[in-house]
Amino acid sequence: MANITWMVSHTGWSDFILMGLFRQSKHPALLCVVIFVVFLMALSENAFLILLIHCDAHLHTPMYFFISQLSLMDMVYISVTVPKMLLDQVMGVNKISAPECGMQMFLYLTLAGSEFFLLAAMAYDRYMAYDRYMAICHPLRYPVLMHRRACLFLASGCWFLGSVDGFTFTAITMTLPFCRSQEIHHFFCEVPAVLNLSCSDTSLYEIFIYLCCVLMLLIPVMIISSSYLLILLTIHRMNSAEGRKKAFATCSSHLTVVILFYGAAIYTYMLPSSYHTPEKDMMVSVFYTILTPVLNPLIYSLRNKDVMGALKKMLTVRFVL
Repeated sequence: MANITWMVSHTGWSDFILMGLFRQSKHPALLCVVIFVVFLMALSENAFLILLIHCDAHLHTPMYFFISQLSLMDMVYISVTVPKMLLDQVMGVNKISAPECGMQMFLYLTLAGSEFFLLAAMAYDRYMAYDRYMAICHPLRYPVLMHRRACLFLASGCWFLGSVDGFTFTAITMTLPFCRSQEIHHFFCEVPAVLNLSCSDTSLYEIFIYLCCVLMLLIPVMIISSSYLLILLTIHRMNSAEGRKKAFATCSSHLTVVILFYGAAIYTYMLPSSYHTPEKDMMVSVFYTILTPVLNPLIYSLRNKDVMGALKKMLTVRFVL
């Protein structure tokens, strides 16, 4: 952290100006209220899902352990950007210092990177005991392979790789010379938006970002795709209609989250600049930084009989007491 603070203090600007969402809106006060409500929903939904998984013994399985980790990431992820955005709107301030910008960039990259790896870990790995493929294709071996130590190792690995991603991109981006403008056409310090302010040649760095995104996005997508292909083949061989239904239910929620999160990230970091405008970039960022943390717990809870059963049991106990 200290290294990041030192680096960003030598970039040429002491403050940046976040143009934000509200300048684009005809009703900024209403938009502010809506985002605040969405923020509270995201925090409460994810916190409640974590609490439910922790309290119900039937949910003490690898799958729900990873879901609780995803909820924790989403809670911190939305907290990195939204509170400052709302506070700036209320206070009438839209500046962010270079160290604050670097810290915000580091945190959101770390959390986004960790979530990329976690979603891939939840999808597949036959040899390292990942969750989805083993649960359906090898149900008898699954409890043996996916013991608590393996789950903790996988989760720690996701957090570590995400932090490596965050430090690498933050260190490079925030040490570039900025001389074009102080205005970041975004509501937080996202790498492409900050990169537009640099007066140096960033072509090599953009190629580096693209190659890293290939590794961080396309490779996990390929792993997930191959996992679900194997799962579909296994489902096709099932004789039980109930077994097929349960298998589809187990996978559909995870696949929905993957499509939403990875799709937005691929647009932001992998499509050529000709496809981008500040307005489009902000709308896509709103989707995966604000809306996705709200949708994830709903996708995993409303479509999941185990979670809904645990919720009904908890509510019944509370009502009786």
